[in-house]
Amino acid sequence: VQLQASGGGLVQAGGSLRLSCTSPDRTFRNYRMGWFRQAPGKEREFVAGIDRSGGTYYADSLKGRFIISRDNAKNTVYLQMNSLKPEDTADYFCAATSVVGATSQQSQYYYWGQGTLVTVSS
Repeated sequence: VQLQASGGGLVQAGGSLRLSCTSPDRTFRNYRMGWFRQAPGKEREFVAGIDRSGGTYYADSLKGRFIISRDNAKNTVYLQMNSLKPEDTADYFCAATSVVGATSQQSQYYYWGQGTLVTVSS
């Protein structure tokens, strides 16, 4: 499945931003989706995941500030990011997997979109 992430940009600390990840493929609805991020000089890390029916799970450190959702009719998954902090600055990637159970493991996501850069200024 092809994925295209968008919505990144520059935002002040405390602000909000919504990322989108769209696909031209009708099979989008069959995949569990995830968001990952990679800060400068750091390894890529899991942010949030959502299953085909909308069940969600998050990295513990981001619960309450980030919300993942999907609209299968639009072949789109979203990441709403609130109360942003400078440490949230990173390239954000969406990814898809057909693994049945909830997974935060990068190696289990088969398809990746390009990153969209989020910069949070202090």
